Amino acid sequence: MDILQALATRRSVRHYADQPVEDDKLELVLEAARLSPSASNQQNWKFIVVREPATRQKLVDACPGQTFVGEAPVILVCCGTDPNAVMLCGQHRYTVDLSIATAYMILQAHELGLGTCWLGRFDESQVKSILGIPDPVRIVAVTPLGYPAETPAAKPRKKLADIVCYERYS
Repeated sequence: MDILQALATRRSVRHYADQPVEDDKLELVLEAARLSPSASNQQNWKFIVVREPATRQKLVDACPGQTFVGEAPVILVCCGTDPNAVMLCGQHRYTVDLSIATAYMILQAHELGLGTCWLGRFDESQVKSILGIPDPVRIVAVTPLGYPAETPAAKPRKKLADIVCYERYS
């Protein structure tokens, strides 16, 4: 699968098959995060792999209205370990770095036939409490990981002409 094909066919999966994710596939997904770029190559991140059913159920409660999270055999929690670092442009490094790493993971998962759903709707303090994540570490994303039990339809995308400007903002 080439990159544009992966980008065009990846979907947010909200129903998962009752099938475990093989260790070798999970390791490839995590390796994609490890290889992703980060500001000044600091790699200020931690990725928590949650497989224990009781812990996954607690995470469902921390992701209100998203019960499908518990269907997946794995939940990945993506954490920034240096939330105070700010780039010259004013952006916090951890949000950018973890967004890139999470995107790499979800694309690698898709290439392996696995599904994900990038979640931003979670109670950070509750997730931190469940997983023992210390302050000041911040959670950027949570995603279930598993074999899809559905094939979601493509969602409409804007035309390039609607989102691209040349030389100046217009």
